[in-house]
Amino acid sequence: MKKQYIIPIFVPHLGCPKDCIFCNQKSISGQKKNMTKEEANEIIEEYLKSIEKEDAEVEIAFFGGSFTAIEEKQQEELLQVAYKYIKEGKVSSIRISTRPDCIDKKTLKRLKKYKVKTIELGVQSANNYILQRSNRGHSFEDVKKASKLIRWYGFELGHQMMVGLPESTRIDEINTAKALIKLKPKIVRIYPVLVVKATKLEKEYKEGTYEPLPLIQAIEICKELVNMFNKKKISIIRIGLQTTDEIANPDKEKSEVIAGPYHPAFRQLVESGLWYDAIVYKIKQLNVKVKEVEVRINPIDVNNVIGHKKENIIKLKETYDVDLVLKQDESIKQGKSKIEVLKTYDDFIEENRNINV
Repeated sequence: MKKQYIIPIFVPHLGCPKDCIFCNQKSISGQKKNMTKEEANEIIEEYLKSIEKEDAEVEIAFFGGSFTAIEEKQQEELLQVAYKYIKEGKVSSIRISTRPDCIDKKTLKRLKKYKVKTIELGVQSANNYILQRSNRGHSFEDVKKASKLIRWYGFELGHQMMVGLPESTRIDEINTAKALIKLKPKIVRIYPVLVVKATKLEKEYKEGTYEPLPLIQAIEICKELVNMFNKKKISIIRIGLQTTDEIANPDKEKSEVIAGPYHPAFRQLVESGLWYDAIVYKIKQLNVKVKEVEVRINPIDVNNVIGHKKENIIKLKETYDVDLVLKQDESIKQGKSKIEVLKTYDDFIEENRNINV
């Protein structure tokens, strides 16, 4: 299997027709100036130096802003830079992210010409009131139209949604996931809302009109969403913003984050939480009072089963007085597990009785 590499090129606020309430792309991306074709070329060359050429699948990804809303000439310039590496066989594909109201047939034909493979749409919510409240400048009808066009032209469709937007509820976010599933994306990203400096949301937060989600609540909602997408075999390629110097704990000097459910291991907290729930459910199904249990898992899943800072092992012991023994087994499919009771409470009592005798 080929190893996947992403070469990220950030184009913050280029062409973006709206100033979303939560958005400061220059803080989120760490990119303080607009991207030129020369700089894009330098970034690609620098990344390629560190990539092992054998069995590598390299993708150039234009993130941030709204790529297809950029002035057409600049789109062409950046795409030409990326396409050159595809023709040379050094890069496998190109990915862009954009707004749903900046997709039409002419645009898609241009992207097709340069061998763009994946188009990610910033959806954020399926609720039109919440989109308006967040100053998105598009409706969910735009999302549906753009998604269908993207799939019809043969691109891989991606969706990005947010959790914790102003006035959004858990039900709104569940409904957004349901609506996206109907549009059949191949990939999704889930972003809990963080309050970032120099945004309208910062003003609302300081005025007391917006309250960000607590970390635990954001994790619980994301667990539900992950379960929904997993059941439909939709790949979740990110949960939470990438940690950078700017996107970090609010107490860090360079952090642009003021408040919100930030955690450097947010995705692991979500996925390990799902594992904990699954293990507890299986233990309860055994219908015996368990003292020690062995869980056989694929080696890839070990960290998530253990949990961040061994949280799952500690919680099982403190909550249910169950000792968890992990056994790695490559024959077990990733995401699956087999449970075996090693010791029940009857065994434990009998052992102690014999010791006392």
